[in-house]
Amino acid sequence: MIFTETLFKNVFIVDMQPITDNRGWFSRIYCKDEFRQTGFSGEWVQMNQSFTASEGTVRGMHYQHPPYSETKLVRCIAGKVFDVIIDLRESSETFMQWFGIELSAKNKRAVLIPEGFAHGFQTLEPNCELIYCHNEMFMRGVEGGIAYNDPAIGISWPLPVTEISERDLSHPLLNSDFKGIKIK
Repeated sequence: MIFTETLFKNVFIVDMQPITDNRGWFSRIYCKDEFRQTGFSGEWVQMNQSFTASEGTVRGMHYQHPPYSETKLVRCIAGKVFDVIIDLRESSETFMQWFGIELSAKNKRAVLIPEGFAHGFQTLEPNCELIYCHNEMFMRGVEGGIAYNDPAIGISWPLPVTEISERDLSHPLLNSDFKGIKIK
């Protein structure tokens, strides 16, 4: 695997290195020793998969409050999405800035997202599936969300938003009192 750190500290793009032959290809998608080189020394305790049928759908922007903040590894295994994170880490040099990257079954990329980030995505074609690895269990009652169209963040979604859940529509705009998430 090749790990490329983004402008956001501890956020890595993870590129697989497939071995190909006449049957197809094989690639490692996780190796504890290799991931340790990024500073991630936790373990995955929950894996989730999502399916989104329609192009232009937005899911997000989601996070969990401390002490249940989570590191995520996100990979698209069918279709193509615009994956977005927002830095919510208190005192971070990139606080309240966002980063977006195309993840697809074709490019086989993943994003390693540390604690203190909100995450979401927009489908760029129909029938998209994502796999998420989490180092913390989902904890009802400590989840947080930010409006996908918050002008204080200014995410440039590549397509018009065609669908979004009522829950995600109810996420608030950040206000000037928001100081960020304190990470352990």
